[in-house]
Amino acid sequence: MTTTQLGPADVTLVDASPGNAGPAAATTLQLADPTGGRRSHGSRLSVPGWVRRLTGPAALFAVWWAITGTGLVGGRVLASPLAVARVFGDLAGDGELWDNLSISLVRVGWGVLFGVAVGLVLAVLAGFFRAGEHIVDSSMNFLRTIPIIALLPLIIVWIGIGESAKIFLIAAGVVFPVYMNTFAGIRGVDVKLVEAGRTFGLGRLGLIRRVIIPGALPGFLIGLRWSLGVAWLLLVFAEQVNTDRGVGYLLTSAQGWNRTDIIILCLVIYGILGLLCDGIVRVLERSLLSWRRGFTGT
Repeated sequence: MTTTQLGPADVTLVDASPGNAGPAAATTLQLADPTGGRRSHGSRLSVPGWVRRLTGPAALFAVWWAITGTGLVGGRVLASPLAVARVFGDLAGDGELWDNLSISLVRVGWGVLFGVAVGLVLAVLAGFFRAGEHIVDSSMNFLRTIPIIALLPLIIVWIGIGESAKIFLIAAGVVFPVYMNTFAGIRGVDVKLVEAGRTFGLGRLGLIRRVIIPGALPGFLIGLRWSLGVAWLLLVFAEQVNTDRGVGYLLTSAQGWNRTDIIILCLVIYGILGLLCDGIVRVLERSLLSWRRGFTGT
């Protein structure tokens, strides 16, 4: 047996050629660690991932504080963090902020619920059936090029200016990201996996449950993330039509009063809500896509 000392990692190589059969043909190599012993095996002081993700917003906050604190921008143009915190305390203290926020959350919740349900049904019809693709996919690609905001006058004519119109506008915008990404996920499933499932005796329902749904799930979650962002964007427009409650109404009213502190507060609320929605989708990805291993950066 020949031993070559190269480093701390042991790898046993066995020469299986006929002329070298027997125990003496085994060669043990000591391979060197290419990282020079610097490979990370976890740190006792490792920072949680959600904390690291807050460094970006924290940097934006620091830039905002520096710009307003040094006097580069006046308070009437851009309110300082201290002024925004003060107006937050005033609006939260008398309950006005929580009333408006709760109304906005209800509108977004119903709009996302209806939009995701419709988008999923249409994606399944177009993804699973060729006839559905010919009918549904071409129609959806025609409709998605129409600006959703341009539908607002027509929605008012159809439904009116009540709560139903606001929820319908949000749902109409949510449908398309969910449909497009879920349909692409269904049709993007590797045909070799489908053939392998059939080889192992899976029927149509088995293929759908064990192959197609897991393969299309990443696309659906991407569509869900986009749809949540679209929902908050459309909420601003929806709450400008015959409403006296909601974060969008508070934002529009502050513009008339020239209250940049309230405007910035509403924008910060939108940003926090968007960050929370993204966090919820990430939690779903970790639980539903635990089987998937992908590149996580260097």
